[in-house]
Amino acid sequence: MRGAAGGGGRGAGPRAVAVLAGLAGLVTLGACTAQPLDADGKPRGPIHIDVTRTAPVTPSPYSMPPAPSAPAAAPAKPSPVPVPGPVLWTRGDTGRDVRELQARLRQVAWLLDGPTGTYDDLTARAVSGFQGKRGLPRTGRTDTVTWQRLVGMTDEPGKWDLYLMGGQEPDAPDPRCLTGRVLCISKSSRTLRWMVDGRTVSTTEVRFGSEYTPTREGVFEVYWKSRDHVSTLYDSPMPYAMFFSGGQAVHYSADFAAKGYAGASHGCVNVRDESLIAGLFAQVKNGDKVVVHW
Repeated sequence: MRGAAGGGGRGAGPRAVAVLAGLAGLVTLGACTAQPLDADGKPRGPIHIDVTRTAPVTPSPYSMPPAPSAPAAAPAKPSPVPVPGPVLWTRGDTGRDVRELQARLRQVAWLLDGPTGTYDDLTARAVSGFQGKRGLPRTGRTDTVTWQRLVGMTDEPGKWDLYLMGGQEPDAPDPRCLTGRVLCISKSSRTLRWMVDGRTVSTTEVRFGSEYTPTREGVFEVYWKSRDHVSTLYDSPMPYAMFFSGGQAVHYSADFAAKGYAGASHGCVNVRDESLIAGLFAQVKNGDKVVVHW
C-alpha cells in the first residue's frame, strides 16, 4: 500500500523511521546530551552539545566604585616681587635714627660693629643682606618696608646698645678727619673709621692701651706697614701692623678677638675683625693720616 506522504512516494521504511526518530530525540534533548543513531538505527557514542550562554555580570554589592580622577592642577602663579617703600636712610646719612638702625641690625647679626651713627658701606651691605634674606629688593637703602620688617624682628635698643658706652654719645668725627685719607680713631666710642674726603668707608671696633701703657692721642701718619709683624719687645704677633707713632700701630689682635674689652693692649690700637683689618691693610698707604681723639 502506498503512503500518502510525498505525493505518491513510497512509505517510509524502517531505516527512515529510525532516522526520523533519532532527529526527534535530538530536538527533544535540546540543551542536554543527544544519543545519535548510526545508519542502522543503533546508538553511537554520546555527543555533548555546548549550549552555554554568557550571563550578564551583576556587580557585587560589596565592590568599591572606581575612584574619581583628580582634576588637573592649575599652573602656579609667580609670587609678586615686593615693591620698596619710600627711602628713609641711605649712604651718607647720619644721626640717632641711623644709630638705631645699626643697633637693630646688630641684634639679627647682620652688622658686627658700631653703632656709629653714620650710614657707611658696612651698613649698606648689612641692609642689602637683610633684604635679600627676606625676599626684598637688595637696594642697600633702608625703605619703609625694610624698616618695618626689621622692627618686627628686633627689640627697642637701649642707650648701651646705641652708644656702647652706657649712655655717653660719641662726638661726630673729629674735624681733622674730614679731609684726605684718614684712620679716624675715637676713644669715646672705641671705633676706628676709615675715611676718605669726609666719607666713612668702613668702621670697626677697637681696643686701646691700659692706663700704664696708654695709646697716644694726636695727629700722626702711617710710616711703616708690616703684614706679619712680631713684636720684639713683647714677643707677640701683630698681623697687619700699620705703625703711626713709635712702636704703636693699628693691628689685628687675637687676644682682643677672644677676650674683648676684658683686656688691653700695650699702647697699640687693636682690631678684632681680621677680615676687615686685612682689607684695610690693603687700602691704607704710607703717609695716610691717623687721628686719635676723644
